[in-house]
Amino acid sequence: MADASLPTNVAEPGRRGTAMLRWLTSAWAPPLIGLIVVSGFFQIMSEDGRFISSINLRMIAAQTALVAICSVGMTFIMIGGGIDLSVGAVAALCGVVLARMLEHEHPLWFAMLASVLVGGLCGLANGLIITSLRVIPFVVTLGMMGIARGLARAIAGNRIVRVPERPESLARFVQPLQDTGSWVFFAPSFWLAVVVMIIAAIVLNLTKFGRRTYALGDNETAARFSGLTVNRQKWWLYAIGGMLTGVSGIILFAEIMQGDPSAKVGLELQVIAAVVIGGGSLMGGEGSVFGTLLGALMLTALVNGCTLADWPNWVQEIAIGVIIILAVALDYIRRRRPA
Repeated sequence: MADASLPTNVAEPGRRGTAMLRWLTSAWAPPLIGLIVVSGFFQIMSEDGRFISSINLRMIAAQTALVAICSVGMTFIMIGGGIDLSVGAVAALCGVVLARMLEHEHPLWFAMLASVLVGGLCGLANGLIITSLRVIPFVVTLGMMGIARGLARAIAGNRIVRVPERPESLARFVQPLQDTGSWVFFAPSFWLAVVVMIIAAIVLNLTKFGRRTYALGDNETAARFSGLTVNRQKWWLYAIGGMLTGVSGIILFAEIMQGDPSAKVGLELQVIAAVVIGGGSLMGGEGSVFGTLLGALMLTALVNGCTLADWPNWVQEIAIGVIIILAVALDYIRRRRPA
């Protein structure tokens, strides 16, 4: 029997601790806390306090777009119980394809469409190999990473592809400051990422496709026995992830204005980290699109802060590695905690 002397409106210390632990290991808390901590740390570290400034916030938003859009595709894949290690190589491949088509004077819209289609075909190839050969996604997408890098170098002629005429409309798309378009505070590419996130959240939470994706990642055997066409679902997930990686390839080209086959090495680590930090699970069945956005913002803020502080790249790499380990540990704690 409960102690009658304990007020009913006062939680027991153990219960308060459990509630705090549950909140700290929820989908939204880690990326939100991480973003606040990273921002506060670099604001203090910066001599002139310019980290949290209008200009730098615009810069962070613009830099987040590429990782955020790619992370949406990874969110779909990881909720479905898969993973894709080829996104960095595929993004570089799509950027090279776009640059080569512009080099041959194809229309910009046609080159962009080709970039998205190439990304979608790479993703679909991942899904087909995984389902037909029954090879684990880690191995298949690791192989696709090498294939995509090789194709990018072959298409580029083992060089950096520089276009003869700079597409200014695409360049302005990723610019954080708009001289002729003061109505937009952030870069248009960031708003595109937000729109993609909203659409993805609607699909995952309000459609049959989304429910099937969660069911697939939660228990593939049960989903198969319940009538879900598992292979087809995986094809769609990897194809969607590939097409969004193609969009990221377009943004990559717009940022550097050239097709670089060696660009974005390590992007897959940032993308996977953003998803896991945002509440996604490496075991599948869990994930939050807006949590992923917070995770992407946190990682971009970290890289931006290191750049402002003039720290070497190895500091960023170590920090991202530590964050990935902590994110996976939080995922493990989330799965072990009592309901």
